[in-house]
Amino acid sequence: MATTPINELSDRARDVFRLVVESYLDHGQPVGSRTISKLPGINLSPASIRNVMQDLEELGLLSHPHTSAGRMPTEGGLRLFVDGMMQAAEPSAEERAVIEGRLERGGPIEEALSNATAALSGLSACAGIVLVPKREPVLRQFGFVQLSPRQALAVMVGSDGSVENRVVDLPPGISQALLSEAANYISARLSGLTLGEAQVRLQAEIRAGEAALDKAAQELVARGLAVWSEDGSRPVLIVRGQANLIDQSAAADIERVRQLLDELEGKEEIARLLDSASAGKGMKIFIGSENKLFALSGSSVIAAPYRGGDGKVLGVVGVIGPTRLNYARVVPMVDFTAQALSRLMG
Repeated sequence: MATTPINELSDRARDVFRLVVESYLDHGQPVGSRTISKLPGINLSPASIRNVMQDLEELGLLSHPHTSAGRMPTEGGLRLFVDGMMQAAEPSAEERAVIEGRLERGGPIEEALSNATAALSGLSACAGIVLVPKREPVLRQFGFVQLSPRQALAVMVGSDGSVENRVVDLPPGISQALLSEAANYISARLSGLTLGEAQVRLQAEIRAGEAALDKAAQELVARGLAVWSEDGSRPVLIVRGQANLIDQSAAADIERVRQLLDELEGKEEIARLLDSASAGKGMKIFIGSENKLFALSGSSVIAAPYRGGDGKVLGVVGVIGPTRLNYARVVPMVDFTAQALSRLMG
């Protein structure tokens, strides 16, 4: 739904709207006119505030739950607040120290990313998420195990000792001897290369007549390498702090929380969402049904890309939580974590 531009609201409407949103985000409850009238800086009677709130409701910025006399921001209202009114608070020295301290523990990059996500989760009281690009393995050894006349298991051992298996469809008439010939070629000629580099080397040797393989074996090698290409670069999603989503305020909204936890289990969908965020230059904020994935749970995602030394986006870090989260505090915190990760990767 289109949202009213901020400059079309009167000063009085902006003040009331801002106070309603800030109070709602602080307490998670609909806000009444009497509550607003007692806040500093407002010189309006409860009756005048009710009239302004009614106008804001007609504009689609506030909603009026049937079970409450108060009002709360709609998703469109939250979007207007985040884009045009929010005054972000920089992370405190303590918060920055927690994030940087987790990153300075050393160890593999994946462990540092997981630590940063856990820190972000703890500080934001949300679920922390980070999208880690899956590094393409370097070949050390390759083998084929025939499963049936038309299928074989391709087994790849990486230089780091990792072992991965994929099922490969075979052309008709392939023997175990031919499978062994193809596997020996890969292990002998392509060891020490990434999958992408191995595919380029294979094509170059075939063109130059240096492959020393017949047509059937060449096709087997190509299939064995290509079976990883479909998902070899699929990003890995790390989620930390799901328990933060089950707090006291969630008791009255347990179905929404259950839905969100189910959505977090479907990591591929969230990975795709974050991957779309990596295409942007900066912070992305998805509020509720703005993204179909979280339409049912009414959740928000705040995500920012982190980069390598060459400036290229490596992944995305962020949080998932209820739409009533403290955007002014969490948005800068996510941005700081992304910057800290970029320094680590640089």
